[in-house]
Amino acid sequence: MVHFVGAGSGAVDLITVRGKRLIEEADVIIYAGSLVNPELLDYAKKDCQVHNSAYLHLDEIIDLMKKAEEQGLTTVRLHTGDPSVYGAVREQMDRLKEAGIDYDVCPGVSSFCGAAAALKAEYTLPDVSQSVIITRMAGRTPVREAESMRSLAAHQATMVIFLSMGLLEELTAELLAGGYRADTPAAIVYKATWKDEKVMRCTVSELSETAKKHGITKTALITVGYFLGDDYALSKLYDAEFTTEFRNGNHHNGIHETGR
Repeated sequence: MVHFVGAGSGAVDLITVRGKRLIEEADVIIYAGSLVNPELLDYAKKDCQVHNSAYLHLDEIIDLMKKAEEQGLTTVRLHTGDPSVYGAVREQMDRLKEAGIDYDVCPGVSSFCGAAAALKAEYTLPDVSQSVIITRMAGRTPVREAESMRSLAAHQATMVIFLSMGLLEELTAELLAGGYRADTPAAIVYKATWKDEKVMRCTVSELSETAKKHGITKTALITVGYFLGDDYALSKLYDAEFTTEFRNGNHHNGIHETGR
């Protein structure tokens, strides 16, 4: 059996209870050494075989899984954040399926959630944005034209941008071309939830300058949008006049609404 486990956004105690148990029970652990907190490996058994996938290509990773399976061993494939976001897990799952090897997935806390926590922010504010766009700039991994930064920026939704720290000048140009104003609030969150976490608030036009000033070149998320501002509407869910499935609102006109 192979368990794909989300290691969380960085802090060792943000692993899920299930994820920790799977690490403790594993005979083989293949972890993404470039980003996974190595302290998580302290939960492993003393005789557990541990491999850093930063030094391996796909065939070598699959071969390790197959070898473990042949020996009747349990494998944990430890990915940073949540495996479903830029985790390159689908290609591994397809190869395991072809080989007849059973697998499952244990979700984790994504760094985009860690970034919101670091910012003490809510991505979805009434009258500001009810959508979150998680995306990246095209680099060695291409991006379809329909998903270009410019076209996504036109939605004026909350944006969380991964894997783009080396392209901040190009990113800024695309965001501006897509319709964001130069003074749109933005933030760079370096190593969200790690001990050396750093939060840098700025505007869209200041992204590149801010990163250079703080010496940040990688391992950071960029967030963009008016959710970082101070203007928003209050939630209807907790409005005293709003009736829900659990609470009657204090309506003066006798008309009760339901909704979320």
